[in-house]
Parts: sequence; structure tokens; C-alpha cells
Amino acid sequence: MAVYTHVTAEEIATFMTTYDAGEVISFKGIAEGVENSNYLVQTARASYILTLYEKRVNPDDLPFFLGLMDHLVHKGCTTAAPIRDRDGAILKNLCGRPAALISFLPGLSITRPKPQHCDQLGQEMARMHAAAADFDLERANALSLEGWQKLVNLCAARADEVEDGLHDLIIDEMAFLQAHWPDNLPVGIIHADLFPDNVFFTGGKLSGLIDYYFACNDILTYDVAICLNAWCFEPDGAFNITKARRLLRGYGRVRPLSAAETGALSILCRGAALRFLLSRLYDWLNRVEGALVSVKDPQEYIDKLKFHRTVKNPSEYGLDI
Repeated sequence: MAVYTHVTAEEIATFMTTYDAGEVISFKGIAEGVENSNYLVQTARASYILTLYEKRVNPDDLPFFLGLMDHLVHKGCTTAAPIRDRDGAILKNLCGRPAALISFLPGLSITRPKPQHCDQLGQEMARMHAAAADFDLERANALSLEGWQKLVNLCAARADEVEDGLHDLIIDEMAFLQAHWPDNLPVGIIHADLFPDNVFFTGGKLSGLIDYYFACNDILTYDVAICLNAWCFEPDGAFNITKARRLLRGYGRVRPLSAAETGALSILCRGAALRFLLSRLYDWLNRVEGALVSVKDPQEYIDKLKFHRTVKNPSEYGLDI
């Protein structure tokens, strides 16, 4: 989450009169994240997240994102839900941007996940994959192989400004993934951004998932690989195999992984690491002056990619084979 478009109190108050949500008491911008402008809005009835979708988001994708969230809520998943206005509309306009009001999901994100958090995440991710199986819209993953290549083309020339040798690393890795990316694994709708800040816990129990704005149709196990990268490394960069084992076992209790999926796990983890390395590298090299936003250092994912390049066997991720 972030704030790129600044909205006045009067504009928010007028916007909120189209909902049966109560009088606005307060609002504030939320700085985390890099994609959209977000405000926490407190009314006399409840708290909400007001999201303004910025230029990086394709407006044509918004019916998919918001429709998926609505679908998952109706399938029993615990997730933030879009709020309809008095005319039944979910998607609106504010300050020249597409905008939506989203329910506030109680709970806190975990900055230092423990194995039990990883286990719960694995289970909930598998449940989300199952619940989305009958969603009737599709969206291609704009940040898969073709998208990575575009980012490589945009970033490679300046990559060594971040770390010596990074240019050669991303060129070599991109060539490897183009040659080895699997095309025979189960696909479906994935979240594609299940970082700890998008997963809430209350009293040690997972209370819901948020921020579906990268959701798309892709390899289901690629979602698992994204989570292994995001949840199973320690602050010093060490891979925590105990957390990985619990995440994979949690997922497998709901949706068992096939031999083909476990066999491809290291390639999927390499792809996930490169994907976030490249997007962070692009943002790092093209920072927006004056935006209330935290730009993330790509170094974290450079180190993670280097780790995955050393993995020779799925057992190194904690899998029992």
C-alpha cells in the first residue's frame, strides 16, 4: 500500500456519501507497499480501506481483482471484500483514478514469522486455490516469463549500480528460466503476492488474506514458491528449512503436491526470486520523488536467488522424498 494521489477531507467525505457506511470520522494515508494509493477511513460504523488505483494498474484488470475478492468471500474464505455503494457498484472514480472501498480486515501482519505461521499460511493458500477454481474470469500473469524479460531489458544496463556482476547474473538466470520453466503443472488462480504484510493473524491464528492486485492464472505451485521466498528466510539471509517444511506440509494437507510439482520446486523458487528482484530493481532505479512510499531494496532477492541456484534436491526445501 502507498499514497501517490493525495485526497482532501472534503473529497473523501463526498465520496463516502454514496455508501451506507456512516459519517467519516477520520482518514489517513497508508505508506506500505508500492502499487496503489490507500487510505484508512474510519466512519461512525466501521473502518474501511479506500484504494485509488494508480497508472501501474490496468483498469481493465479491476473487475477481475474485485470480482475475485467478492467470490472468495462468498466461498467462505476470510479475506477483505469490496463494498458496494447504494447503486450496487464496486468500482468507482475519485480524483481521476478508479477507486474502491474495501472492508477492513482485523488482525496484524507478522514481521518475524514462526513455523506455525508458515503452516497456517500453507493451508490457507491451498484453500484459496480451491475456492478460486470455479471463478469465471481469467487474467494472465503479466509478471511471468515475458514480463520478466521486459524488466530485464529495462534494468540490465544499470544493474551493476546495485551490485557488481548483477547484470550478468540476471541475464544468465533469465536464459535458464526461459529454457527450463515448466509447462506441465496444474494451473489456476494464484494470489501471487502473499508476503507477510498481506496475511493477518489474530491471537496467533490466521485471520485473513488481503491485497489481491497481482492475482492471476498461473502455476499453483508458483504461489507456493513465492511464499517460500517471502516467509522462509531469516533477516540475516539464511534459509529456514523448518519454516519451509511447515509451509509445504500445511499446503499439502489441503492440496497434496504431485511428484512433478515437487521436482520443479527449485526452478519455481528461482523464478519467484528473479521476479521480485527485477520489480524491486526497477523501482529502485526509478524512484518517484515526493511519493509517500517505501521502495524496497532489491539486495534481499539477489541473495535469495543465489541461494536457490545452489539447490540440487527438493529435500533442501524440507520436502520428504
